[in-house]
Amino acid sequence: MTARILDGRAMGAEIKAELRDDIRRYIEVAGRAPGLVIVRVGGDAASGVYSKVILRVAEEVGIKASLEQLPILTTADELHSLLMRLNNDETTQGIIVQMPLPAHLSQKMVADTVSASKDIDGISPQSAGNLFLGLPSFLPSTAAAVMEILERTQTVLAGKRVVILGRSNVVGKPLSMMLLQKNATVTVCHSRTVDLPKFTRQADVLITAVGKAQSINAEMVRPGAVVIDVGINTTQEGGIVGDVDFTSVRQVAGSLTPTPGGVGPLTNVLLLKQCMQAAWSTLDIEMPDHHSAGRYQ
Repeated sequence: MTARILDGRAMGAEIKAELRDDIRRYIEVAGRAPGLVIVRVGGDAASGVYSKVILRVAEEVGIKASLEQLPILTTADELHSLLMRLNNDETTQGIIVQMPLPAHLSQKMVADTVSASKDIDGISPQSAGNLFLGLPSFLPSTAAAVMEILERTQTVLAGKRVVILGRSNVVGKPLSMMLLQKNATVTVCHSRTVDLPKFTRQADVLITAVGKAQSINAEMVRPGAVVIDVGINTTQEGGIVGDVDFTSVRQVAGSLTPTPGGVGPLTNVLLLKQCMQAAWSTLDIEMPDHHSAGRYQ
């Protein structure tokens, strides 16, 4: 058996084409392009790369995106003031605050301050609470990207056993809620799980987001399983690999995401898709069906 490769780049291109059409319709109604602001404090290299990618993809699809770059010594009051200004700016429909923040700034303050109606990365307590309750909400973009792959590949989830490796607030926990709402039987494993292979070998769908390079090998995968690799790890040679040993697992799995080229390309596009959900919701018209928030729920 050789696994079918789940091409995130191709799916991302399809979504971008859909977004371009949707944004043209929005501009006809609203008279302007939807607006997105990325807030970045300090000079973390990874977040800088991420910001540039989002800005580039936003330009490709027609969203007006800008970067608010703040110095590393920005105070909590200054950051709070900026976020409140963006909350009240009618030309800004989506707000993203890049993580990690400098140590003196509170992620909780940011989550509490960003307007729930503009929280397109699903970090606010309201978004998290709505997700838990099965109500429409903005979703953490990486978790949404995993669900988008499963949906676009028509992966059956109802009654299937899904095993998630990792319990982070941006992947493992929200994914478990989204999958439960699709009637999957969900197990979340983590660093304290005893006999991890016992669980992974039972999975019809295995999702790994632990950030440990090539830690999942073929012996840990059920033959024919769907394997979604969220991990991004840098090798000593400067390359990028996932949590999955791609070469060996490809011989066992039924389908498999590559790294790079799997979940990553969809994450940024889904942020922009949620920005469009936020934009449509501000207009006094009926929102298009495909833009109901939390559509994976």
